[in-house]
Amino acid sequence: MSDRTHKPRRVTGHSLPRLDGFGKVTGKTIYGMDFGISGMLHGAILRSPHAYAQIKGIDTSRAARYPGVHAVITETEIPSGSLGDVNPGDKAGEERDAVQEKPPTRYGDVVLDNTLLARDIVRYVGQPIALLAADTLEAAIAALRLIEVQYEPMTPVFEAEEAMRPDAPLVHENWESYKAPEGMGREGNICSQSRIHKGNTEEAFSSADLIVERTYHTGIQHQGHTEPRVAVASVDGQDVLTIWTSTQLPFNIQNLVSGLLNRPTSSIRVIGKALGGGFGSKLLLGAEAFAAALSLAVDGRPVRVQITPGDDLQDGYPRHPSHTTLRAAVRKDGSITALEGRIILDTGAFSGSGPGLASVTTLVLCGPYNIPNLNVEGLAVYTNKANFGPMRAPSGPQSAFALECLIDEIADELGMDAVELRMKNIVNEGDLGPTGQLLTGVGMREALEKAASAIGWREESVPNRGKGIAISWWTTTGGSSGVFVKMNPDGTVLLKTGAVEIGTGAVTAGAAQILAEELGIDLEDIIVGEADTGNAPFDYGAQGSRVTVAVGQACINAAHDLRLQLLELASELLDAPVEALEIGEKTVYLIDNPLIQRSFAELAGYSNENRGGLIGKGTYIAPTTPYDESTTTNQFYPAFNSPSFHAHAVEVEVDPETYRVEVIRYVAAQDVGYAVNPGFIEGQIQGGAVQAIGFALSEEIVYGPDGKVLNPNLSDYKMPTIADVPRIEPIIVEAPSPHGPYGAKGVGEPSVLPGAPAIANAIARACGTRVRQLPITAERIWSESQKEG
Repeated sequence: MSDRTHKPRRVTGHSLPRLDGFGKVTGKTIYGMDFGISGMLHGAILRSPHAYAQIKGIDTSRAARYPGVHAVITETEIPSGSLGDVNPGDKAGEERDAVQEKPPTRYGDVVLDNTLLARDIVRYVGQPIALLAADTLEAAIAALRLIEVQYEPMTPVFEAEEAMRPDAPLVHENWESYKAPEGMGREGNICSQSRIHKGNTEEAFSSADLIVERTYHTGIQHQGHTEPRVAVASVDGQDVLTIWTSTQLPFNIQNLVSGLLNRPTSSIRVIGKALGGGFGSKLLLGAEAFAAALSLAVDGRPVRVQITPGDDLQDGYPRHPSHTTLRAAVRKDGSITALEGRIILDTGAFSGSGPGLASVTTLVLCGPYNIPNLNVEGLAVYTNKANFGPMRAPSGPQSAFALECLIDEIADELGMDAVELRMKNIVNEGDLGPTGQLLTGVGMREALEKAASAIGWREESVPNRGKGIAISWWTTTGGSSGVFVKMNPDGTVLLKTGAVEIGTGAVTAGAAQILAEELGIDLEDIIVGEADTGNAPFDYGAQGSRVTVAVGQACINAAHDLRLQLLELASELLDAPVEALEIGEKTVYLIDNPLIQRSFAELAGYSNENRGGLIGKGTYIAPTTPYDESTTTNQFYPAFNSPSFHAHAVEVEVDPETYRVEVIRYVAAQDVGYAVNPGFIEGQIQGGAVQAIGFALSEEIVYGPDGKVLNPNLSDYKMPTIADVPRIEPIIVEAPSPHGPYGAKGVGEPSVLPGAPAIANAIARACGTRVRQLPITAERIWSESQKEG
């Protein structure tokens, strides 16, 4: 592990331009959306118009005969195996009975309950049923309309609370047959239950001076990426299926496609193109398996599949809607002695990431507070809506909204200042987290103090204005990372990683700066290769605020390997022991006589000609965080690795006649451990804050009574524009982690966590009306004000 003190450094700690910046601002970068191959076909997806129905029959014969169509695939005809033995189905297309002999191939993050295409039952509007490949996209869309499907509608269930009732229709009648880990608490439409429990909440409530109980709701937020999910697939002469795609997880896509198409992973290559936004949506299977299946069905010809923006809003893994009830026991002095609660995540028609996130959300629901008695539960529940999934700090904003609004309501009940109440209860260095983990590198108090000071918390607001504050904590996700670093004959260095640069700068600024720092070269000397499962070492993926930390630490280890090779080669050429040599200024030189030296370029050139080149490798996986197992039940994520701490403070103005909310000021203090690149960290804080504003005030996918999304376009789905956003004032706090490079912690996700409750708390102070449902629209403020009146 490298030195983690805050000594001045040449490369890290500076706001240097990211390596991919020039290509992106000049339009030279090739995104997944831009990629194509000569002679490729175009794929299209037939989707269900029903929320819940039996498929009685499918007739693809007319579509298959449409001019330009090369293949039509239903679930029973998904190609399987190598090109020589795939079963592409009957391309002529005949009416098929819904019941087939071939068993379905199921997949899922935790519960194997999903299939690539629906077979006998559709469970949400927009579920894929059939695939089609044609010469042009226009022909594919026209032919798609000729596929005839016979449906027998059934009674759907759209609300998670309703789905939990004993008499509710089952979204999956055979849920018990799905492969899943033991002890998940599955029952009916409940696909997982996770719990944190410690102390004696019953006793704490019996002796409380004050008990505050509230219920909160959050809506459905889409990731809002400007580039659609898209993939191109083709099979080469060695029977390698290559997929070019905009994904955050190339190796996960490789494994999923391997299982769905029954091909070994070695015969599948996934190349991650530049992303035009992902924010979690592109963690999961998108267009990749559809393009791959169609390519196999047309003898390996390249096929391109793009998910349309409308389909993405209907079926794009948006943030889980939630329903949370919390109950707190409080003493007169403001000490919170117990917290009980339940958060219900609507996971949609398939479990997806729901079970894991129901576990994560309980940790956020407990918050960065010293609460001695806890009993909180997180549930993931099936409904007949599209599968919900990960979006920036997945499941965190929902629980942070509930908890931080409750904290303010406790302060109101006590007549106590909201910042003072938080200060009294927050965790400090050396405290234990809710599941017993030892907390180190705790920047919570500093973040809260700086956010409150910056917003002018003690200063009075003008009429119709109010200030709000909220805090939270988040994890730095683990998982392994490996890198190769190759020194070129001109002294530059190629960095090869399986991690995709998704726009955050985590690879092209953060990890690259760490590598440059360790090698003593300039950032401009680093060349970042494309993420490619065919020739890059494994990486757990661009997720969970982990890339700069995990890939960066792997870079440190690879740099040590490469430095040793440089020293040993220079030792041989200079006829001097390694101990007599030093590295600096892109050279290896004699300590006693620095003029006797060999440049990196000379050493690399010599090695290329005589030794096969200078290639270093490094790996890293974060150590497991110890916790008290007696405090958890069914927890997939029982502790936060290298946790970070954050406080957001805002000032809003509420128009007393229209109830329109305007965010006047926004301050975000974030503990990052160590700021590898302060500039891109500030950008991440600002970007997350903007998404928090949208979550709080305007963004919501709205379902109609038939299960169809009523606003499946970016005109009616209201993301904030530049006109809606104030200047976001980032404040960087550095409380070093014992595990990250130079003490760095995860950065990308935490900035979205405290924003919505801070805004909700500010609105309550501005107009005296508390709204407990997101987004907080003018209509909802008016409605709640009428109830209070």
